[in-house]
Amino acid sequence: MKHLLFIFSALLSCSLSFAQSQFHVFPNNHKSTPGTTTGNGTSQNPWDLQTALNQTPKTVNGGDIIWIHEGVYDGRYISTLQSTIADKLITVAPFKNDKVILNGNVKSDRKSVLEVRGQQVMFKNLQITFLGEFSRKQTDANFQNVDGVNHSNGAGCKFINLIIHNNPGSGFGSWKRTADTEINGCMIYNNGYYSTKRGSGVGIYVQNSSDKFRLIKNNIIFNNYYKGIEVWSDNRKANEAYVKNIILENNVIFNSALVTGTPKDNLIIATNDNNAVNIAKNITVSNNIFYHNTNYAKNEIDGELPSLTLGFNKNAPVENVSVTNNIILGRNDGIRILHAKSLEFKYNTVYSGFIRFYPTFYQNFNSKTWNLSGNSYYTRKNKTIRIQSKEDFTVEEWQKKYSMDAKSSWKPISEFNLNNVLDITTYEYDENKYRVVLFSKTEDDVTVDFSSYGLSKGLQFTIRDVEDYSKILKSGILGKDAKISFPMKLNKGNKNKTLDNFGVFILEISQPKKVGMLRSLFSWIF
Repeated sequence: MKHLLFIFSALLSCSLSFAQSQFHVFPNNHKSTPGTTTGNGTSQNPWDLQTALNQTPKTVNGGDIIWIHEGVYDGRYISTLQSTIADKLITVAPFKNDKVILNGNVKSDRKSVLEVRGQQVMFKNLQITFLGEFSRKQTDANFQNVDGVNHSNGAGCKFINLIIHNNPGSGFGSWKRTADTEINGCMIYNNGYYSTKRGSGVGIYVQNSSDKFRLIKNNIIFNNYYKGIEVWSDNRKANEAYVKNIILENNVIFNSALVTGTPKDNLIIATNDNNAVNIAKNITVSNNIFYHNTNYAKNEIDGELPSLTLGFNKNAPVENVSVTNNIILGRNDGIRILHAKSLEFKYNTVYSGFIRFYPTFYQNFNSKTWNLSGNSYYTRKNKTIRIQSKEDFTVEEWQKKYSMDAKSSWKPISEFNLNNVLDITTYEYDENKYRVVLFSKTEDDVTVDFSSYGLSKGLQFTIRDVEDYSKILKSGILGKDAKISFPMKLNKGNKNKTLDNFGVFILEISQPKKVGMLRSLFSWIF
């Protein structure tokens, strides 16, 4: 008995030492337990959302969880939550598997659906959007320029598995005073509007003044009204460096600005600083997939569809940028290396009219700071490398003259093809969820083998096309071979959707519902 009491006491002590507080938020129009400004955060007397986000560390601190219960939360919100406990985050997430939508389509002077000013806070599994009717034309009297998320200041925050879509502004602003931020597993799409000149509103606009790296990983970003990701500043007279120390890893970015009819860069890394102070530097781009609609079966290459641009202002050439193991698919300007002082470009697969450099290459090139190697180039002509308005090179001529791009190869666009399965990524924060990226030059359905992912016979699965995410595309039970066929012919004449040669899907796995013995034995009756 004494032994049991000792064990119980030890377990109780251990549980108390790891205790965390849990708080609850309900919509303010909830029938039985509406969230209020005067609540105390219990499930019986919950907060409204803004009140929860106003809490000080005295009430909500690192290790605590704010549970948001199911519903649509109309409003635009500012979070000043901050953890003062080292290495412990405050978590803001839906309760259980509740569907939580932050709807910014309200009358407000605030310029984002969610603005984050705190530190060490994780926002997870929220949907951030505009519901209902709203203007996307800047010239309309009722137009509002509103971003999805603006992280304006505060270090150590994480944004995990958010769905940010249909906002009349940019999807996500990750600004310079937000050190050590992680954006992981988010879907960011259909954000933006028509300005007086062009489509505006990017997927992610990112800056960083900190020596700590910003991590942008495992995201799906598509069909925003301007560019996919801008690692960028337009400040022409900067007095500090704040576009630096950024990692872009394993993202899928496609069809940026397709909806406007004038596709734009899926990724640009550059600044516009004439002072050469704020230079884009120390940036890693690895294992990403960049795609624009292209009919590869017909060797389509015409049209300016840029996927990756490095540099913008000749006075601010990018420095120490590493681009490795990416798939970069565009057309005439699939890739543009405009102004670069130091560059690593290795093991990439590129489909483009040319590999285009601007003439500043001549003054910036240094064999000690440039490292190109192992790339696979698919271009219109064998004169693959073009220095704009100056000269073109075959890969062999390029290698011989500049002693770089060793082990790189060229093939004509007619020989271009890729493996059917470009990527399968298990979500870091949801082990039952997979991102599946597929390619089929012939537009045939693709069968994917999941046996190496530890998925066993009898598991239930659902598949969603990320471009029609609210609907289940396919569901079923996993067979012994762990193979699932993914349909590719989904375009159906929609000019704002990917062609049938490319698709991004979300696969979710769950255990089958338990069936009682009687129901199992007499299933023919039921």
